[in-house]
Amino acid sequence: MEGTNTFHSIDEYNIQFPEEVQEILKTLRKVIKDAASDAEEKISYQMPTFVLYGNLVHFAAYKKHIGFYPTPSAISAFKSALTEYKCSKGAVQFPLNKPIPYELITEMVIFRVEENKKKAEGTLKKK
Repeated sequence: MEGTNTFHSIDEYNIQFPEEVQEILKTLRKVIKDAASDAEEKISYQMPTFVLYGNLVHFAAYKKHIGFYPTPSAISAFKSALTEYKCSKGAVQFPLNKPIPYELITEMVIFRVEENKKKAEGTLKKK
C-alpha cells in the first residue's frame, strides 16, 4: 500500500494492484455487499470500508496477503475458524497463495451487521 496515495473510492483503491489481486478484491467486495446489502462503501484509513450503524469491516491488499479488519469482537467470535490464519486483536491475514475463505468472511460480516444493529438499537432506546 502506498502511503502517498489518497483514494476516494474502492475502485480507485483496487486499480493499483495486479490483475489477480484486483479479482480477489472485487470478489471480497461483492461478498461483503451480499452479506451487508444496506452497508455503505467508503474509504477510511485509506482502506476500503463498509459502514452500517458505524464501521462494519475494512479490508486491504498487501504484497502477500489480504488484511481483513472485522473488529476484535468478530476475531474473538470466530477464533476457532481462524486458527490457520495470522490474527491480531482486530485483524486477520488471508495469504494470497491460498484460497480466500469467502464463506467465513460472509459469516463474519453477518455477525458484524447483527452486532452493529444491536448497538444502534441500544443507543436509540436510551434516548
